[in-house]
Amino acid sequence: MTDFTLPELGENIAAGDVLRILVQPGDTLTKDQPVLELETDKATIEVPSNVAGKIKEIKVKAGDKVKVGQAILSVDDGAAAAAAPPSAPAPSAPPKPTPVEAAPPPPPQPAESTRPEKVVDFARGVRAPVEPPSDEPAAPAAPSVRRMARELGVDINDVLGSGDEGRISIEDVKAHAKRLIAAASASPAAGASTPRAAAEPLPDFSKWGEIERQPMRGVRRKTAEHLGASWAQIPLVTQYDSADITGFEDIRKRHAKQAGDGAPPLTLTALAIKIVAAALKVFPQFNVSIDMGAEEIIVKKYIHVGVAVDTDRGLLVPVIRDADKKTLLQISAELSELAAKARSRKLTLDEMQGATFSISNLGGIGGTSFTPLVNAPEVAILGISRGRMEPVFKDGQFVPRMMLPLSLSYDHRAIDGADGARFVRWVAEVFEQPFLLSLQG
Repeated sequence: MTDFTLPELGENIAAGDVLRILVQPGDTLTKDQPVLELETDKATIEVPSNVAGKIKEIKVKAGDKVKVGQAILSVDDGAAAAAAPPSAPAPSAPPKPTPVEAAPPPPPQPAESTRPEKVVDFARGVRAPVEPPSDEPAAPAAPSVRRMARELGVDINDVLGSGDEGRISIEDVKAHAKRLIAAASASPAAGASTPRAAAEPLPDFSKWGEIERQPMRGVRRKTAEHLGASWAQIPLVTQYDSADITGFEDIRKRHAKQAGDGAPPLTLTALAIKIVAAALKVFPQFNVSIDMGAEEIIVKKYIHVGVAVDTDRGLLVPVIRDADKKTLLQISAELSELAAKARSRKLTLDEMQGATFSISNLGGIGGTSFTPLVNAPEVAILGISRGRMEPVFKDGQFVPRMMLPLSLSYDHRAIDGADGARFVRWVAEVFEQPFLLSLQG
């Protein structure tokens, strides 16, 4: 009998929610055959098997949260059947039950890992309960390394091992603990504000009427955790401005008539991506990340722009890579393709990673302005609200102009207020005169 366990799903992905089981007990399973559909923090994927044989038991069900390394199903791969005849004559012999009764030795490990009822959580500066043992295999580490992890309040399963096959050393544990301490020092108040911090207990809402509890899964759970941490750790400033896009609207409408049905649409969001890509060359301090542990600013020499897409699962952010090297029409076509993939659950994890700056356009829904939250580890995000006709005093008289509200949020640790004002004003001026993009090369 062989277990198929959930394999590594990608960088920083430790678990997912089971949407569908694609096989049944009794089925003959082949290698690379999809066995379940899994929703991770950002994408829905089919997980293929790396074992073959007849399925004996399925150990998870739709709706379960499963971790990397957790047993998904058991198969009879033929090895047990081949070994059965020799062992059949001696069912009561002491040597045969020994492997089964050798199972008690694992209890020392749960007992060992649960010995301290609480440990110090450096990232939050509070004392938190140790997680109960799970079905996932033990991390590859010696007992002395595990003891060191417990004493430092580090979850051994969160430590990235540097040894052969990911084996964890004492130095790996110490380095992980230093990173947690550095993160806590960089944001001492974060622990009181993050979604995982202790909060006031909720009242019993059922006293006042019928309620339903729905699990927070996949994209919604990750959004809550990530943005909660961003809000707690980033000193956020939002700069507001507006751009006169009357001229661009005329160009866009003419393009739609001339290009025909098969051409990619010339959208406001595509123009925003192109303008932001140019602005990041003029203001490189917006194209960085902050490493507070090392006390360094990481300046990126590439420009990848993330664009928030509203889907039935929540907010997804596909990335337009090398946006500064693409034409406006190329960006429009790629954006349409990525948005369609996001809404049809076909967006891959790689297509949502590596952004250096993000854009959130709520103009299609409405609103006059909003404060977008920075998508860490980026340091800035541009929000776009609905454009509207307004009377603007121009050349000695009031004239109707299409004005576009802009909201630039940024991390004040990396960006000064004056630079924030200059950036959003520069963006507004290029919206008003898109030909300025040609001057940027």
